[in-house]
This record gives sequence, C-alpha cells and structure tokens, in this order.
Amino acid sequence: MTHPRRTTVGIIGAGPAGLLLARLLHRSGIDCVVLESRDRDYVERRQRAGILEQATVDALRAGGAGERMDREGLPHDGIELRFDRRAHRLDFPALTGGRRVMVYAQTEVVKDLIALQLADGPPLLFDARATAVEGAHTDRPVIRYLHHGTAHTLDCDYVVGCDGYHGVTRQAVPQSERRTYERGYPYSWLGVLAEVPPSSDELVYAHSERGFALLSMRTPAVSRLYLQVPNGTDPAAWPDERIWDELEARTAVDAPWKLRRGPITAKSVLPMRSSVTEPMRYGRVLLAGDAAHIVPPTGAKGLNLAVADVTVLARALDRLHRTGGAELLDAYSDTCLRRVWRAEHFSWFMTTTLHTAPGQTPFDTRLQRAQLDRIAGSPHAAAELAENYTGVPLP
Repeated sequence: MTHPRRTTVGIIGAGPAGLLLARLLHRSGIDCVVLESRDRDYVERRQRAGILEQATVDALRAGGAGERMDREGLPHDGIELRFDRRAHRLDFPALTGGRRVMVYAQTEVVKDLIALQLADGPPLLFDARATAVEGAHTDRPVIRYLHHGTAHTLDCDYVVGCDGYHGVTRQAVPQSERRTYERGYPYSWLGVLAEVPPSSDELVYAHSERGFALLSMRTPAVSRLYLQVPNGTDPAAWPDERIWDELEARTAVDAPWKLRRGPITAKSVLPMRSSVTEPMRYGRVLLAGDAAHIVPPTGAKGLNLAVADVTVLARALDRLHRTGGAELLDAYSDTCLRRVWRAEHFSWFMTTTLHTAPGQTPFDTRLQRAQLDRIAGSPHAAAELAENYTGVPLP
C-alpha cells in the first residue's frame, strides 16, 4: 500500500464524523486522508446511536450516503412518554412545523460511508493508529501514526480529530489552552438487542420509581432496549427473564398494551456522562464529535452533534478552498459550541427528568412528575421538547 505523505486535511478517526467529513471534502475537491486505529470489521460492528435528526438525514443525503438510509430507515413522527401508568405521545411534525427523525443505526451509517469512501473517495487506512499530532500552531501540522506496526508521518494543512475523548488529537491542544467541563451521572444504561419486533411503532421513554426504561428499535424485526442500572453493573447479573420482567414493570400503562419478548442477542452497560472541551480549534488542529463533547444518550444527540460539527467544518473549508476566505473557519468553534451547549442542556434535562437517582426523595419524584405533566399538558412545553429532539436547524 502507498502511504500518502502530504494532504490538505488529515482526519483521525473513521466513525461517522470523520467519514462524513471526508465525503463532504471529497465532493468539494479538497484532498484528505482518513486514519483509523481499528480494523474495518470492528468499526462496522460498533453499536452506537440509532436516531438521526432531520439535519443529519439531510447531511448524509448531501454527502451521497442517503440511498440505503432512505430505503431501509424508519421515519418517526414522534415519541411516547410514559409515567404514572399513563402514555402521552408527542407529534413532532405538528409541534415543529414538519420536522421528524429517522431510525437508522450508526453501524449502518458507517457501513454506507465506508463503502463510498473505498469506492471513489480519498485514502482510508484501517489499522492506522495515530500516536501524536505535532505542530498544531504551525502552518504544517504533522500526524505520526503506525500502520500495521510501521511508523509513518502525514504532513497536513489542517488536522481534524474525530478520534474521541481519549484520542491523541485533544492532547495536541496544550493543557493551558483548553478547558474541559464535565458532569458524571450516578447511573448507567443496560442496553440489549433482541430478535423481536418492537412493542411500539415509536420510541417509548418511561419514567418509573423503579428507574428509567427506553423501548427503541433497529429494524422492524430487531428491538433495542434500555434499563437504568447502577454504575458498575455487570450485564451477566441480568438474565434475560429479569430484563424482560423489569422492562414490563417500568413501561406498564393502564391501557391495552403488551411488551413483546424474544431472544436477547447482546447485552452491554453504557456509563453516562457529559463533557465539553473548549475551544474546538487550536491553530491548525480542530476537534469534532466525541473528541470535543460527550452527552448522555437520553436526548439522542451524540451522533447528531458530530454530524453538525463536520457539516459546519466542511462548509468552512470549502469557503477557504474556493475563495480564500477564512471567516467561517475562524468562527468554527464558537458556531459549534452554541449548538453543543444547547444539546448538553437538553440531554441533561431529559436525563434528570426521566431517571430515578440513588437516594431520590419523594419530593424529587413529584417534581419530575410535575415536569412531565407540564410537557403532556402544555403545547409550548411539548413544542420545546420536540424542537430540541428533532434538532435545531444548522446555521
């Protein structure tokens, strides 16, 4: 394999953010190289998010990656909130002027983007582990990486870190020049995949004194289900029957409805935390996605924020490429952080409203129910939730 020595944009990380950025840059005529530390099989099997905002759907279509999504994805016009054994549906198009979301797993988004990249896109190297980013504040930053154990360097005009919170790109920003804001949550999610059709046509978010539950799906034949559990929970401590019984107890309503049960094929525990690193640019190094921010999954914002970041960045690099104008690139961090903090607040709101914290008092629980009653009874409160859930349009 020929290893490129020079590129305009070096992208570290072949998750949806890095792959979509490469796709958008390629369509703008900007050369780039994507380095991914894992092998292709691992990247295409990572279970992550499954809810795409309208802006994310539009961005994937604009990148030429919407064909299979439009054919196999499941458009959703709302969600259901359950509390006090009652169900309340939020009608997204009616509350937002037509916006909706799409259920299409991140694994499938990644598969689509990889296929396009390998077919006609810029170089994509798997098993290429970036070890350092040097010269962030020069006009020629360098990525040092190992590919199949052999050391290489890649000279770049810009380096974009899509390599997550623990990636090397964040470390290229001096500690004195970055600030990270973080919050941990005293509970986790036990997530399972089950070979059973979904029990509801739309996602169900359930508040219960026993803890939070979420009924979701991957396809019309595969359900994705979550239970709030204590931090440090071992998935093996939850046999299948216990999972189904707890899901049924937490989502019960005083209406005709039945939870569908079936074979559980995968279990994992997801810790929950919030994190924002500022700024998202230092010199010629830019952060995107989880490298810059993490949200708890309750608001379905992680993947969508990453897509928003690279959409803004691709537009800025395109402007620089076509006109030499750097104003959009100079504004990249501020532009993205406004959206990031709004999403952080929404994710915090959804998380703290729906989960039962350890040691929670009856007063705390009644406050949560009052908030849920407000959403169910106030068109203004319902519209605010729906607007944030479907995603704020990109600037």
